Amino acid sequence: MSETIQSVQSSAPVSLSIRASEEIKKIMESKDIPEGFGLRVGVRGGGCSGMSYILGFDKMREQDVDFDVDGIPLYIDKRHGLYLYGTQIDYHDGLNARGFTFENPNAVSTCGCGSSFAA
Repeated sequence: MSETIQSVQSSAPVSLSIRASEEIKKIMESKDIPEGFGLRVGVRGGGCSGMSYILGFDKMREQDVDFDVDGIPLYIDKRHGLYLYGTQIDYHDGLNARGFTFENPNAVSTCGCGSSFAA
């Protein structure tokens, strides 16, 4: 498992690896993410295994819980926390794989693409 940055709030259900944090900050800077937007992490029904991950920039919503992870505002719908608890988000930039990955201890099965799971 790679090095991890923990949330300022100890109750954050997810953590970011150093690589993921660096890549998210690069994206925020290069894409000029507006003030008031944060990184949304969540789940939705679908995908090969039943649920897939959500990762993108969005405004905070009424049902969200917000966290600060290494200076990155993180928004998670409180209904999704149960599925994400203990998940580490990592970033790979190699020949075999490129992109964000999710290491979720709650997943009872995953698919080959790594972006869907069953809980």
